[in-house]
Amino acid sequence: MEQPTSILFCCDHNSIRSPIAEGLMKKHFGTSIYVQSVGVESEKEIDGFTIAVCKEIGVELGRHQVRNFDEMEALGDHMIEFDMVVALSEASYKKATKLINSVKPKVEYWQVGDPIFNSERREDKLIIYRAIRDQIDNLISTKFNNK
Repeated sequence: MEQPTSILFCCDHNSIRSPIAEGLMKKHFGTSIYVQSVGVESEKEIDGFTIAVCKEIGVELGRHQVRNFDEMEALGDHMIEFDMVVALSEASYKKATKLINSVKPKVEYWQVGDPIFNSERREDKLIIYRAIRDQIDNLISTKFNNK
């Protein structure tokens, strides 16, 4: 596959999965690929556990600005201008395909776990977030042959 020059990652709230994917792409590819992320809805801020598990591997997300599809468009990033859209949740896949009325960009669905908690223990939550981070990193490495 030819490497895209621009990628949009999307998930439900732009506070966990899509910012992780955006940060990992920027870590692996620097500025050679334009990368953004959005959510179907936007939380007020990025999730603190997301920041923590990415910091462990040298990915800084503390300044990430959470936004949804409408906010992204209002800021000047238009979906049809991306080479690829990667949805990390079923809801974001449905939203992205609904918003795109053309052949370009292609929307891919990468099924990535959702951090659902059965425990209030911090370490248990970190384990789940690390697993999501590592799953996304493996998907990126596989897709873009970045091993």
